[in-house]
Amino acid sequence: MKKRLKQVGSIVLLSTLVASAAACSSNSGTESSSAAPQTGSSAEPAKLTKLSYWVPNHPAASGQMKTYAEMGMYKELEKVTGVKVEFQHPPLEVPQAQEQFNLMVATNELPDVIEASWGATSGAVVRYPGGPEKAILDKKIIKLNDLIDKYAPNLKKLLNEHPDWKKQISTDEGSIYAFPFLRGDDKVRVFFGPSVRQDWLDKLGLKMPTTIDEWYTVLKAFKEKDPNGNGKADEIPIYLDKNLFATDAPFLGAWGINYSFYQDGGKVKYGPIQPEYKEFLATMNKWYKEGLLDKDFAAPNDKLFDNKMTTNLIGATASFNGGGIGKYAGLMKDKDPKFDLEAAPYPVLKAGDKAIWGQKDFAYNGVGAAISTANKNPIETVKWLDYAYGDKGDLLFNYGVEGTSYKMENGKATFLPEILNPPAGTSIQQAIAKYNRATWSGPFVLSDNFQMQYLALPQQKKALEVWSQPTAERKIPLVSPTQDESSKFASIVTDIQTYQDEMLLKFIMGVEPISNFDQYVKKIQSMGIDEAIKIQQGALERFNKR
Repeated sequence: MKKRLKQVGSIVLLSTLVASAAACSSNSGTESSSAAPQTGSSAEPAKLTKLSYWVPNHPAASGQMKTYAEMGMYKELEKVTGVKVEFQHPPLEVPQAQEQFNLMVATNELPDVIEASWGATSGAVVRYPGGPEKAILDKKIIKLNDLIDKYAPNLKKLLNEHPDWKKQISTDEGSIYAFPFLRGDDKVRVFFGPSVRQDWLDKLGLKMPTTIDEWYTVLKAFKEKDPNGNGKADEIPIYLDKNLFATDAPFLGAWGINYSFYQDGGKVKYGPIQPEYKEFLATMNKWYKEGLLDKDFAAPNDKLFDNKMTTNLIGATASFNGGGIGKYAGLMKDKDPKFDLEAAPYPVLKAGDKAIWGQKDFAYNGVGAAISTANKNPIETVKWLDYAYGDKGDLLFNYGVEGTSYKMENGKATFLPEILNPPAGTSIQQAIAKYNRATWSGPFVLSDNFQMQYLALPQQKKALEVWSQPTAERKIPLVSPTQDESSKFASIVTDIQTYQDEMLLKFIMGVEPISNFDQYVKKIQSMGIDEAIKIQQGALERFNKR
């Protein structure tokens, strides 16, 4: 996630070193003692007092605490279960986090629990090559089906009630490999999209853009007509870093394609070799040459972006609802009361067309907590992880600690006023992050009730409506290659992704002329994209038969 869109960004697959790493086990240092299972579980008390847990950190938390162990919900969870968790956080930047993950699994220096994007196939996430079934085959993580059936009554109940969830969190072979992050309803599956300074539009007498041509008109006006009113030509019309260029969502989707595999009438295609991608690159190259894009787009920097946004320099971007629209409204409410960042529709090419691409998660986005083969107490760890999926765990993971971050009103958890109305300079996301992880992915079920409270501002409620409009019909679910295909697929896609990421920047910045696009496509074809498409086609057909 900022990392921007946990969901967004270029595919960063693990090195094939992982697949050939030695299969020896390591001692994770897990100790044996006792922990209380959730009330209502028929399981015996867990013999466990300590867990090592590897998980990428989040900016909303990292700015306030060194480790998740300082978070209110984990302090409370330790009191309830008797289990002390030693969190291991990699660097915030996705490439560095991926490198640490690579090294960890290659050397078999495994913690007890590893939370990653096991089920994802693309995006700015940390994941295993070839998918989770291969991670099980490589003896890095364990298959959980029997353990969940016997020792995780809360998750078992949810999966029985929602067979579509079980389908999404399973491999083609039927393996459940992680305790998943699940979004229960459409209201919690849309949270990202284009955003624009409405106050700048109003000042310049412009309407909200809906097409790529209208966006060009707006961005030119932002550059030339001094909407921040400081008498300087310092406005950055739009900030889209290199990762945001390479997503389905903000602008590429206007051409009906994405930056990876997609389906069109059940047929798998690859976006970056389509003729439409050339048109997209030509448009972005034009924007870049005319100074409409941030000059620093090739080197994403969250702190620098925050500074530019809060010093009234950026006119448009692509942002999260809570971690973007809500965040900057909180940071700017006293600094500049006129500041108004609002959702824009996903753009199309022709006025009146229906947007196809947008950000809308499936119930499962691939993120989950897996139990490693180094874990000496897998049964007790299953019981500990299962707590999150029961009634008490639902409250703890979504709202934090009763009386400290929320109270019960008319049978519903309600955040305290100081959480939803934090002091100036603090966003709602940051206020919530002191107590729980509900504003980003984790091993629990995100509550609809939480989401509607989190989207406290009118702009946020409007964003949910605006960003929900695309059909998302071409999005491929979280499919996976077979064990036999996984290494080959990972190798092909890794090499292709590295090359196309490099060329994306070169085309946009004009280092490589757009006239060389056909050569670029031939290069990707020579690297095996047709074979990768064939593998994805088979995976999609198997998923549909699950």
